[in-house]
Amino acid sequence: MMGLRQVDVTIPKERAVAESIGRSIATAVDGINALAACFAADQVLARSLVDAVELIARRNGRVVVSGVGKSGHIGRKIAATMASTGTSAYFVHPTEASHGDLGMITSEDLLILLSWSGETVELGNMLTYAKRFNVPIVSVTSNSESLLARNSSVAITLPKVQEACPHGLAPTTSAMLQLAVGDALAIALLERRGFSAQDFKTFHPGGKLGSQLLLVQELAHTGEAIPLLPLGSPMGDAVIQMSSKGFGVVGITDEAGKLVGVITDGDLRRHMSHDLLLETVDTVMSHHPRVIKGSALASAAMEFMQAQKVTVLFLVDDLGVPRGILNVHDLLRAGVA
Repeated sequence: MMGLRQVDVTIPKERAVAESIGRSIATAVDGINALAACFAADQVLARSLVDAVELIARRNGRVVVSGVGKSGHIGRKIAATMASTGTSAYFVHPTEASHGDLGMITSEDLLILLSWSGETVELGNMLTYAKRFNVPIVSVTSNSESLLARNSSVAITLPKVQEACPHGLAPTTSAMLQLAVGDALAIALLERRGFSAQDFKTFHPGGKLGSQLLLVQELAHTGEAIPLLPLGSPMGDAVIQMSSKGFGVVGITDEAGKLVGVITDGDLRRHMSHDLLLETVDTVMSHHPRVIKGSALASAAMEFMQAQKVTVLFLVDDLGVPRGILNVHDLLRAGVA
């Protein structure tokens, strides 16, 4: 039977499993390569994807994604990715749509309908509703002559690929291609809108991702907590500041309030002598303090600290005036690593 792969029962079980996994991965790679090659060579596919992005971007409403079976699962993921990257989107199951959820779709919205065959019966009522209320449809199928493709504002026709399933029945490679196209649309929309890391943070405040998107100014110590002294101060005052503020460092400012130096534990050790406390901070301080802007990402601060082999950074404004101080432990407590 065409498309079937027979398993050789004489092969040891573990080896057979390994070979099966290897075939599935290779089939998946072949499928993605086929999609990439088709996008590069087929102007119709390339144009449909670009047109889909432009159509979605121009709509005032939301993107409503739908599909049945594995296409439905992929549709949920596409809607979730779009929603998290600045494109208002949600998933509606075709069966639920036929029992009242069509009322969730307005004439300002846009439908993305997924069906590998393009003939999924359950999508019929959504097609009818879309035509009645002039809701544009972006379809993702493998059949440009299908009912769904012919009734779409933009029809994205994917190349026919071999499924990893030895019977050619379980949607595997085909589902992966649908997902790849959905992700491509979401990222193209993100870039088209100029969706920034700060915008991303708004939609991802929790978990590891949220901690990576924190800003330095959200974690820094400010005001009286900043260990600072003016030029000309005695080293005795510097030692008190370093100890009392608990950062093991003190920043030195000029008459304009600009940070011009820093004294660390290491500076104290290098200048250790009987006369140390009689000296001024000017003679002990390092003249090139490590600084960062408060608007920088916390993850960038961690990377900078690791590269510079320091544990404390001063936050400065555009004039070089210190506005805060950040310790590596502040980053670690916030989950930035």
